[in-house]
Amino acid sequence: MSVTAVPLQPVKRSYKIWLWAGLVLAIAIGVALAWTGTRAPVAVKGDDAQFLAWNKSQLGVQTTASGLQYQVLKEGSGPKALEGDGVKVFTTGTLRDGSIFQPAGEIPLQVGGAIPGFDEALKMMSKGSKLRIWIPANLGYEKAGPQHPLFGKLLQFDLEIKDLIPAEQLRQMMMQQQMMQQQQGGAPGGPQPGGPQGQ
Repeated sequence: MSVTAVPLQPVKRSYKIWLWAGLVLAIAIGVALAWTGTRAPVAVKGDDAQFLAWNKSQLGVQTTASGLQYQVLKEGSGPKALEGDGVKVFTTGTLRDGSIFQPAGEIPLQVGGAIPGFDEALKMMSKGSKLRIWIPANLGYEKAGPQHPLFGKLLQFDLEIKDLIPAEQLRQMMMQQQMMQQQQGGAPGGPQPGGPQGQ
């Protein structure tokens, strides 16, 4: 009895490409699922120190000497904000669980008048910059005392500097505004503080 050999056709190159693309996609999906699976317990169940230790190893996240963590979402242009400068910041503030304590919006404030972590982040930014920051409790509302609703909380902000006014120019604008109010018989007004207030 003889066996008849059936010739096998070689696998086409296009099939090989699709096979490799499918394999790469399957690996990417597996990595994404594994990352989500490990992130959820740390982000939700771990304490703030565990979260910050995990977060600093994430892509693009940097940690300053004070412990502030930040991720650059967009580089701005021009000089960085300095102490006393006026800025218009579009910001959203959330807690680790995703609850919003600072609704999205634009706020004017003076650098140096906010909580320490917020001010530190502003000094790393120029007009047009966008950052995501994580402020440990000791750089947040610690000085406000336990009666403050955000005392002892890890805070996350998305920040974008829409406008930056140098301190000297801001002082001149405030003096002109005060002079106009005095001429009109109104009470002199200072800058409108906004955002996370320092205590």
